Amino acid sequence: MQLSDINLLDQDRFTHGIPHEWFTYLRREAPVYLHPEPDGPGFWVVTKHADVVAVGRDGTTFSSAQARGGVIGLDGPTENPEVDPGGNLMLMMDAPEHTRYRKLVNYGFTPRRVAALEPHIRQLTNQTLDEVIEAGECDFVVDVAAELPLQVIAEMLGVPLEDRHKIFEWSNRMVGSDDPEYIVPDTEVEAAQVEMFMYANELAQQRRANPRDDIVTALLDAEVDGDRLSEMDFNMFFMLLSVAGNETTRNSISHGMRAFLENPDQYQALVDDPSLSASATEEIVRWASPVMYFRRNTTRDTEIRGQEIPAGEKVSIWYVSANRDEDIFDDPFRFDIRRDPNDHIGFGGGGPHHCLGANLARMEIRVLFEELARRVPKIEPAGETQHLRSNFIGGIKHLPVQFTPGTRETA
Repeated sequence: MQLSDINLLDQDRFTHGIPHEWFTYLRREAPVYLHPEPDGPGFWVVTKHADVVAVGRDGTTFSSAQARGGVIGLDGPTENPEVDPGGNLMLMMDAPEHTRYRKLVNYGFTPRRVAALEPHIRQLTNQTLDEVIEAGECDFVVDVAAELPLQVIAEMLGVPLEDRHKIFEWSNRMVGSDDPEYIVPDTEVEAAQVEMFMYANELAQQRRANPRDDIVTALLDAEVDGDRLSEMDFNMFFMLLSVAGNETTRNSISHGMRAFLENPDQYQALVDDPSLSASATEEIVRWASPVMYFRRNTTRDTEIRGQEIPAGEKVSIWYVSANRDEDIFDDPFRFDIRRDPNDHIGFGGGGPHHCLGANLARMEIRVLFEELARRVPKIEPAGETQHLRSNFIGGIKHLPVQFTPGTRETA
């Protein structure tokens, strides 16, 4: 293999699975690499665990701000000065705005608030499994992995049962995937965003009039140093939680199931010893790396591993590579639910943009596989895995499985 064989802009390559051979080569031969792009200056590719963590934690040198180019898009513009900062997502903010926003939304994700959700998440999990368990087969992505995170996010947001399909539809339209199965015109993406904002506004008005013990009320009541979330702040966070909180957990669960199908001894270990569920969850997140990269943009001249990088450059940090780094993980291409230590960075590796919903995602993954192992002691592949056409989201679209039919447990 040569560097010229690697093309991270080739999204078709990702439909065959993550090109781990490329990242293994880059970690060894060019851990800080200026990747060419057809009509632009190129972008830096950072693939080693230590460097990905260091870049992610240095928000001063490596900006996430949308005005500097944001965090998504390898071949996007190096600057986007026309953007109105008032409409930014938290993902695309730097301190001090990001710090203020993060403190406010943390009120909805306290350990107490997340822990209190577990009994209900377990109930939602079993309701989801009940829908497929009698048939003895399903598309695990569509019927299970996509369904549970949607139910949990809708529950957290206090979205009524009859409206939950709207969240799912808007989320799918706004993901902006280049996969032909999901692609929609830009006008539909914009329409979905408008519809979601209008719905978020209506929900906020209902909670102000009739507060509840849910995340929406907590966010609207949150105050830090006299600051509260503005209407646009709340709309943008509602969208972030609905889309990002849904997609990433869905894909972690999907990759986890595929890893178990390919390593049936590991699934059997979980069936035999449910106490392995916590360490299994960490290994699933490492294995999945559901967000493969995020982009940062240099605010000043800097260097990584002796490689000089000027100000105004695009730097991509590849979690999917860092989570297979041979310097950090013994036998990194072995799926091992007993792995310890497991210093994966599937949630971002600390720093200002560490995943806000990490503990919630952990709980959803853990509870699902606990209940699945309890109720479905043997599960096998029943068809080909289909991967998402994306170099950003490590997604699985379809994963047919078969198992011994069981009985429903909920009404």
